[in-house]
Amino acid sequence: MPHHKSCIKRIKTSERARARNRHYKVMMRKAIRQVREAGSRKEAETAFVTATKVLDRLAGKGIIHRNRAADKKSRLNALIRNMPAK
Repeated sequence: MPHHKSCIKRIKTSERARARNRHYKVMMRKAIRQVREAGSRKEAETAFVTATKVLDRLAGKGIIHRNRAADKKSRLNALIRNMPAK
């Protein structure tokens, strides 16, 4: 148990930030999953636009590193390009 007032506050703020970050990371995983599980290339492309927005927003907020966001976008784009055009 912390003794200092600042440490007590830090625990509270860390808990709030953790909850917020978990929410955003779940959002990111859902967006990526929608791209991967898309039935057709057209569905995957529309889901990719949403996933790109989510990844850029998270990188801007500092929740994930901008290079990690770029890597995920690149891999998703490669996945879409290798899909058969239907």
